Amino acid sequence: MTDLDQGPAGPPATGRLTRALRHAAPALLVYAGVRALGLLVLALWCLGTGKSPHTLLTARWDSLWYTRVAEHGYGWSTTLPDGTVHSNLAFFPLLPWLERALSAISPLSYADAGMVVAWLASLAAAWGIFLIADRLYGRRAGVCAVTLWAVLPVGIVQSMAYSEALFTALAAWSLYAVLREHWLTAGLLAALAGLTRPVGMAVVAALWVAAILVVVRERRAPWRMVLGAVLAPLGAAGYVLWVGQKTGGGLFGYLDVQKQWGNGFDFGYAFARFIGDKFTSFPSALAGVGLIVGVAAVIWLYVAGARQKQPVPLLVYTGIVLALALCASGYFGSKPRLLMPAFPLLLPLAVALGRLRTPRSAAVLTVVGAASAAYGALWLNGSGPP
Repeated sequence: MTDLDQGPAGPPATGRLTRALRHAAPALLVYAGVRALGLLVLALWCLGTGKSPHTLLTARWDSLWYTRVAEHGYGWSTTLPDGTVHSNLAFFPLLPWLERALSAISPLSYADAGMVVAWLASLAAAWGIFLIADRLYGRRAGVCAVTLWAVLPVGIVQSMAYSEALFTALAAWSLYAVLREHWLTAGLLAALAGLTRPVGMAVVAALWVAAILVVVRERRAPWRMVLGAVLAPLGAAGYVLWVGQKTGGGLFGYLDVQKQWGNGFDFGYAFARFIGDKFTSFPSALAGVGLIVGVAAVIWLYVAGARQKQPVPLLVYTGIVLALALCASGYFGSKPRLLMPAFPLLLPLAVALGRLRTPRSAAVLTVVGAASAAYGALWLNGSGPP
């Protein structure tokens, strides 16, 4: 990623890039190793189930919707037996645009192009996460933060033709630009994040809050900051307005599309009922306890980040990602996947791991990485990420 706010002064761009890559190399190598392990375990697991790992990564669930958009454009929908209509307008356009562009210049199919985009984007996301953690807490914390993001239980999604890796990359680099007050870069990346997933508004809000804090602190509004703040919401706003015009629903057209999918924002009521229903029998009650512990852990990590005095833009971004993931009314099995872009939650753990001796922290992360790889293979061969 280049910095659009920097002038020609300083070392050549290639030299800066080489040094930056060398500095981030340990984190990127560990990340690539974890993801390679996940893919290897998936392939071995599929030998026993008879399923195709390639199909699981490129042609299941949401990845099918993205490739259909890439191939046929918008306007396709399917009607379920209960009469609800699922329209592909629910899926934001940047990933299918990239699938179409990569497929046009290579022999890759749309589905394979989507997987390649995800793999490259996941590396870019890992680099962005490293830069933020390194800037705030040092290089060891940066390596640990990237590794923790890689070994998330649903980390296999980072290798699928899904939009989570692409969104996280754009969000991380935009937030890094915000922390450095490189406003044009931050605004352009925020606009692209807004073209990737609805949660792109979290990146926009983080940039806006950071800009407001600068105005309050310095009593001025640099033109780059103002322009960056104006650019930031254009991606999400443009797509939402286009959907409204296409559906005839106006400003609420996109919300109507999501409602047909069963998605909405009810402040967590439906999710709470979903958890409560788990306690109707003993076996499912264990799952209910697990969900409560998981939600409590996520909230604890957010509070720990605040006590850690994470920069306000990171707290704003993470808070909105959490609110949208936990308080949405549908697709409860997707919540771990929807939480994946909330990488600042991992920073308190990364700092703690970074304080351990290298052999001990490596042992912990190796065990967790192996468990993540096994879980990812089991998950994709089972229910998978809806």
